[in-house]
Amino acid sequence: MPYAPSADWQFEIPTEGSKRLPPAARYLESLTHQGYGFEAAIADLIDNSIDAGAKNVVVSFLRDEDRLVSLLVIDDGCGMDDNALDVAMTVGGREGYSHKALGHFGAGLKAASLSHAGSLTVVSRTKRSPAAGRRWLIARAQKDFTCDIVEPRYCQDLVDRYDGVIGWHGTLVRWDDVHAFETITKGQADRFLNDAIEKLETHLGLYLHRFLAQDDFHIDVVVEDVRTREELDHRGVEPIDPFGYRIPGRAGYPRTFKAPVEGISALTLTAHIWPPKSPLVSYRGIGPLADRQGLYIYRNDRLVQAGGWNGTRSAEGHHNLARVALDLPSEANDVFSLTVKKDGVNVTPSFARGLEQAVDNEGESFSAYLAASETTYREAARRNTEVTRKPMIPPGKGLDPKLRRVLRDELPELESEDPIAFRWEVLREDVFFELDREERVVRLNKDFRHAFNGGKRGGLNDAPVVKSMLYLMVNEIFQKERVRAVHTDNIALWNSILVTAARCELDR
Repeated sequence: MPYAPSADWQFEIPTEGSKRLPPAARYLESLTHQGYGFEAAIADLIDNSIDAGAKNVVVSFLRDEDRLVSLLVIDDGCGMDDNALDVAMTVGGREGYSHKALGHFGAGLKAASLSHAGSLTVVSRTKRSPAAGRRWLIARAQKDFTCDIVEPRYCQDLVDRYDGVIGWHGTLVRWDDVHAFETITKGQADRFLNDAIEKLETHLGLYLHRFLAQDDFHIDVVVEDVRTREELDHRGVEPIDPFGYRIPGRAGYPRTFKAPVEGISALTLTAHIWPPKSPLVSYRGIGPLADRQGLYIYRNDRLVQAGGWNGTRSAEGHHNLARVALDLPSEANDVFSLTVKKDGVNVTPSFARGLEQAVDNEGESFSAYLAASETTYREAARRNTEVTRKPMIPPGKGLDPKLRRVLRDELPELESEDPIAFRWEVLREDVFFELDREERVVRLNKDFRHAFNGGKRGGLNDAPVVKSMLYLMVNEIFQKERVRAVHTDNIALWNSILVTAARCELDR
């Protein structure tokens, strides 16, 4: 119907046709400025691996002497053929996500990767198709959306290099020209890697903890010598359950509350009260306590918000023990909207109203839960019975990740200290271990290594009992500015006993 000018308000906007306005290539630049943190970007890539049915994911830092040259995320998922690769590398591709998928907007692979790297390469194979690959170079993509087709023989070579993970099918995501790697000054690669991997372990362990708690899903972080292919470090990511306390802070908790939220069915919230002054990493080691109180929101078992009250109240110190688990409804709704980076959820006012009306099975209100958590916090603050343990230098390479996690749970760590690493090396036959205080390494005599591995080939994190005992014994010596005679005598004593014990074990 043709438009007729009128003084009345036009409830419908009149049009006279349409035209197609595709995005300019410069639009890709906006994807690189989404504010992705390094750990969140890697987590987004692993979401794709989980959607592809992967059971094993490896994050590999490739090192060439003192330089970090590339980063890889490798999985054994179902893989992609040429057509699927084209869709995956298209901005906004993969429109047909299932309601159980972790992917959401079709931009994560590109936005997460190009926020941190100048080059993104994806190589993949399926059971029925050969290895194929695509590459985005950000400098070219910004001009005309040109995506390179990777040489098939190189794709196969790369798949073969990591056949221990990929096997018959899988995908490899490669970052080159990684911005963070280019800022590492000479001699600082070890420190950068330790910090970066610790943060990555914590982030992945927290946000993917429900998947990592399953027996058939694993994430490993490795550092690989790009020339020799030797693993310089290897850590398995352990789940960090934000509700993983042993005994609740208050009897009767956790409790389940039902919140009547307009626009969706009744929402289930599981309210927890943490034990006060808990030393566990899952309480103290995932960020400032004030930031980690509040709502823990999951979408398809993936944590998408770790704390915060979504505008329903302000964070207050006396609510630090209060954490509430909430699974987003599977059906589409207008109440919750996920951020692109999957690090938060936006809510409408109807959620706040529903939270105010939430009650548990006994008719207790949600505000009563908050009052109980506050009372628990204040009662603990008045008690001064907590035993304090002496801070220690953190554990490093050579100790099993599970062991390092427990040590961090049980012992406070000295801030800004390089960790203590363990290495097997050739030493004198009358020495079980030596301390390298400058490099902060405990060197173990490799002649005794097979005494602790049950006849199996030793790995980077072997002999956990011996290493953990030595860690506890020598930590104080590493903290001293100079070694006194008593420390030297202790080292000689321990060596004498351990050498004899190791030889006894070998004789058996």
